[in-house]
Amino acid sequence: MTDILLVYKKNFEAVHDISLGLVSKALEDASQRRGDLRIDIRAREQVRRADFIGRDLVLVLGGDGTLTSISHNIDASTPVMGINSHPRTEDPHGSFGFYMDSNLETFAEDLETALNGDAIVNELPRLQAIIDTTSGNRFTTDPAMNDLLIANTHQYAPSKYHLRRGDDKLIQHSSGLIFSTWLGKGAWLSHAANEQEYNSVSDSIQLDTVNSHYYMLARDISHSQRKANPWASLAWTSAATTLTSDMHRGMIVPDGWDEIHFNRGATITVNLDAPKIRLLTFRQSMIQRLKTYQIKK
Repeated sequence: MTDILLVYKKNFEAVHDISLGLVSKALEDASQRRGDLRIDIRAREQVRRADFIGRDLVLVLGGDGTLTSISHNIDASTPVMGINSHPRTEDPHGSFGFYMDSNLETFAEDLETALNGDAIVNELPRLQAIIDTTSGNRFTTDPAMNDLLIANTHQYAPSKYHLRRGDDKLIQHSSGLIFSTWLGKGAWLSHAANEQEYNSVSDSIQLDTVNSHYYMLARDISHSQRKANPWASLAWTSAATTLTSDMHRGMIVPDGWDEIHFNRGATITVNLDAPKIRLLTFRQSMIQRLKTYQIKK
């Protein structure tokens, strides 16, 4: 028996209801034809961690935000398949769906490909932040597919911290740090970075490093500090980045969802050691999809 969980976006827009009906019908047809499928359907707003345990395949119907909002529940061993419920190619207000390689037209065929074990398996790295509090407690944030923000909870106030990577260290003020995976750079980092610096760093990246390295960007630091310490302005690195907070209250936000707060003196270590996610695609690998997207832009 193949155990499948379908998570869908529920926001009472007709387009998503129509998509859910079509995908549900295709799943019913596949179940009758194959006779070995067990299917559960949950709204994104109602799904819990326990719903993902023991699944052979997780289907996510929506856009990139639907996937990133629930991806921390998905184990590294569980394949996940994204279906774009409202493609931007059909409606300018729809989802770009970078991670969603399937759509309503291709879903039935793509599902068979996935069930037969013939899909392209993309083992995507994820970021995590480890927080050590002044009271001696340690906890780890949810993994992030795209990016992590570390900043003052009051965005009008500067983010103050002691920054360290390897033998390099300094005291820095910024409007916050953005950490991004290679695939996630288009979500925020590429828009927040200085275009000249961003292009210079990105153009030098070798593809064999995209699963072991990540970006770090310090937003809105002084020109003198940017020039004197380029490693602390915009970096592509595999080394862990550690900061000790000098903020009364700071926050960490993985993939733009839940906020995790910390106080002055807490130490935060960011690395790429979170469990990977097994994303299935059907026509191109995720690296090829990003290349195609960049060419179109």
